[in-house]
Amino acid sequence: MTAPAPAPSARRLRTRATLLAVLGEHGTLSRAELSRLTGLSRSAVGSAVTDLLGEGLVSETSTEAAGRGRRATAVTLRRAHALVLALDFGHTHVTAAVADTAGTVLGEATAHLDVDNHPREVLAAAETLARQALAVAGHPLDAIGAIAAGIPGALDTRTNVVRAPSTLSQWIGMDPAAELGRVFGRPVTVGNDAEMGARGERAYGTGRTVNDLVYVKASTGIGAGLLLDGRIYRGASGISGEIGHIQLPDTGTWCRCGNRGCLESVASIVEVRRRLAHVLAPGARPGVPVDLPPLAELADVPAAARVIGEAGRTIGRVLADLVNCLNPAAIVIGGELGQAGAPLVNGIRESVDRHAQPAVAEAVEIRASRLGLRSELYGAIDAAVAAATTA
Repeated sequence: MTAPAPAPSARRLRTRATLLAVLGEHGTLSRAELSRLTGLSRSAVGSAVTDLLGEGLVSETSTEAAGRGRRATAVTLRRAHALVLALDFGHTHVTAAVADTAGTVLGEATAHLDVDNHPREVLAAAETLARQALAVAGHPLDAIGAIAAGIPGALDTRTNVVRAPSTLSQWIGMDPAAELGRVFGRPVTVGNDAEMGARGERAYGTGRTVNDLVYVKASTGIGAGLLLDGRIYRGASGISGEIGHIQLPDTGTWCRCGNRGCLESVASIVEVRRRLAHVLAPGARPGVPVDLPPLAELADVPAAARVIGEAGRTIGRVLADLVNCLNPAAIVIGGELGQAGAPLVNGIRESVDRHAQPAVAEAVEIRASRLGLRSELYGAIDAAVAAATTA
């Protein structure tokens, strides 16, 4: 008869418990990051991870490193099975998705709406879309363990109310978490869309294993979600990352916030499309819409690539200052403008290399989002999973 395996030592049990606690707090981490965060030796971490893998308590996958080095492995805590509901509010759409705690989307529904100006109709639509997504997934609302949502505006974390007068103008003073809580009859976690984008990239996208990450949502507005030392940074009142309203010299364009020369007034998707229409359809009459190809298809069109690259250099000038201040490992570019790919990323890279300090510029990787326009949705999934597994 085979002798039973020896029981783990008390020290080994403490090591395993420490790793589980750190993974529960920080999410997916590499073995090197586990060693750094716990102060344990790499050999101790390696032995404990092997034990946890054998017991099915964690999973480990090979993932592309965010820096300019070799591939890393990512260790993830295996959560108990549960279902979550994620809501992604854009300026012109609402998406509801039902997912499991591994991030697998089981059902989804989207509607195109004027989110900024019709909050009551949008909240009602969110409930309808949620029920449609639940029907696709084959589950009732009672099966949902937690709900989270991202909104495209500044949310004051001291009061939970919307504060940005230039966006979500009809939402000012509203508490989206309370409003959605009444709709669904349970607590709802709510955050800014750029924050959710950072969460999505950290949990499921190109930012996995990165603890210091800047996610840039470049669309109608331009905002940044900040992940610092493995945690979302919101600032004193939750309104960090408003890089779209950093003013650029020698630019007199009026911004919707009432100031001149804001970044988003010269490099938003609206402005880039206007310039592309001028370049690609020079004979078009003013005020007549021009049907442009998707941005992803314009990388090989020299004139279009120059327009997109210039927008990247403009955004990169602002990001260079952010890089100097924060020294991030990665900048991930999302939103509609992020779909432009290489010309945009290369333009940002050029400005960061030129204007940031060499050491910090060298340390940061700049990439387009692999999640595309779904970073914010996946961030809401991650936020709901965190709420479900800590309840």
